[in-house]
Amino acid sequence: MRPTACARRLLTVGAIAVTVFTGPAAVGPPPVAASPAAASPTVTVAGTGYGAYARLLPLVDLSARRLATADLVAAAKWGTLSPVDDPVREGQVLDAAARQAREAGGDPEATAGVFRDQIEANKRVQRALHSRWDADPSDAPVGRPDLAEVREEINRANVDLVRAIVASPAARAAHFCGGTLTAAEAHVRHDRRLDPLHATALRHALRSVCVERTGRPSN
Repeated sequence: MRPTACARRLLTVGAIAVTVFTGPAAVGPPPVAASPAAASPTVTVAGTGYGAYARLLPLVDLSARRLATADLVAAAKWGTLSPVDDPVREGQVLDAAARQAREAGGDPEATAGVFRDQIEANKRVQRALHSRWDADPSDAPVGRPDLAEVREEINRANVDLVRAIVASPAARAAHFCGGTLTAAEAHVRHDRRLDPLHATALRHALRSVCVERTGRPSN
């Protein structure tokens, strides 16, 4: 997933943004309905094995999409006085996610719990990239993305992610959620060709998705 230091020096901020925001892997979740099984109403019920997978796969893919912005946030903050931790911004994201979930008829507390992990996963990537670039500045990105523009993309991803969380209460509460989530995670990890850093961060971002893992009641 990482380009060579030489190739990285040739990248422009615009090229990075295009890769993260509009590249083939960032367009959206794989078309689960394309499968013959997905087309059958007898197996797309959220409580069934495949139905749960069909609900969780978009949620995992949206988490990966959101996580991809960590590279741009890290590039925007690297070499500045802006810290990785931003309690004010994080509070705004959590409040907005809870409000959107409530308005959509979902569980605001459970949604905020998932988003806390999303935020921490994003910061893990930022810190790792900053450490990497501090150790080898030649590997750092060229230029600095506009943080405000990056946050607009994050906000769009947040709205879609809230919808995916609200749409999947039965799948997240199913006793087999852990195994189904692991399968969906493997699919997304392979489809987006995640490197070890981003794969590990994605796993962290999904820790509170399954009710059986968190102990929270279903929506």
